[in-house]
Amino acid sequence: MPRSHFRNLVLFMLAALGSHVLADDGFQPPEFRPLWPEGAPQAMGDAEADKPGVWVYPAGENANGAAIVICPGGGYAIHATDHEGVQPAKYFNSIGVTAFVLRYRLSPYRHPVPLMDAQRALRFVRSHVDEFKIDKHRVGIMGFSAGGHLTATSVTHFDGGDANAADAIDQESCRPDFGILGYPVVSLTADFAHRGSGSNLLGKDPTEEQLKSLSNELNVTAETPPLFLFHTSEDTGVPAENSVSMYLSCRKAGVPAELHIYQQGPHGVGLANEHPALSQWITTAGTWLRQNGLLVSGTRQAIQGEVKLNGELMKFGTVAFKPRNANAPVAWAMVSKGKFNIPANAGTVAGVCEVIVTNMGAVAPGPTIDDAHTVGHDLVFHVSEGNNTVDLNLTDKN
Repeated sequence: MPRSHFRNLVLFMLAALGSHVLADDGFQPPEFRPLWPEGAPQAMGDAEADKPGVWVYPAGENANGAAIVICPGGGYAIHATDHEGVQPAKYFNSIGVTAFVLRYRLSPYRHPVPLMDAQRALRFVRSHVDEFKIDKHRVGIMGFSAGGHLTATSVTHFDGGDANAADAIDQESCRPDFGILGYPVVSLTADFAHRGSGSNLLGKDPTEEQLKSLSNELNVTAETPPLFLFHTSEDTGVPAENSVSMYLSCRKAGVPAELHIYQQGPHGVGLANEHPALSQWITTAGTWLRQNGLLVSGTRQAIQGEVKLNGELMKFGTVAFKPRNANAPVAWAMVSKGKFNIPANAGTVAGVCEVIVTNMGAVAPGPTIDDAHTVGHDLVFHVSEGNNTVDLNLTDKN
């Protein structure tokens, strides 16, 4: 047999073996659900690119009722579906969040078509809460880069649904309950705007009104849901000023927001696997979801009280109420002159909590012999519905 024929035979056998291994490894592709099974509005054709939909990643047995629609980036020209869609979806599954990776329409489609697709995805999730075991009041959206722009647009442009719509999906609200933005395009008008995304979304000659309407730092209101943003200082493709401007607009409007800017990392890092600092952003986002009460059902409760040490009011310290339910937010406050007050929006849901009090010593102009340490052990408190008062009289043997 000629050597070339032998080589081709070996390659064929390896390919066949590889196919067999892939077929037997238990991998099942995620289910794809079209957002408009009968055809999307304003569709230009009948190809896959004309059919927006979501790949479904159920949280499984550990589902806690939260859901997230994920918008991969790509400048409104491509979809970076794997590292900005599938990989984050699997992380959210690990903390009990059902994920939906969005295939939205791209250039030559123009605004408002991508926004229509994102809004329809949010409505779709809310209209299938029984199927996916989701709480319709804990449905958020997330995006990276241009997908971050679509996310920023979704959290600033929304409606409550049309109660008279013939399509039940359109009766649902498209207002997200939270948003997560990864190195997002935010502005289309500022010096740091990403021109390529703007051109793909609005064409080559957009009006000033169009640009302003989609410069989302200009459109934040008190109705914008809580946001988590992360960026890197080394991002030259979409500068960090995009996230900073969005954060400052949230701050001005009174919208809860958290911003993380990491020193290292170029644009498009995804999960930044194995980077010791940057890779922490995704677990930090998970903690943010927990601390905003988005991973658990129930209403957050206020807690107030007094802490005494050895019969005297504790000068300075902290108190934490750590729920036995790992999905519930931790209620935490500083203690000053023996008093602490945790308002309901920073409290935890009803249930049993471990109470941890830390004595932070005296507030003094110079060094003291005091050191931060835990006081009291095996403290438990059952947070109930309504205002909770906790008075602690502890012995500090340090």
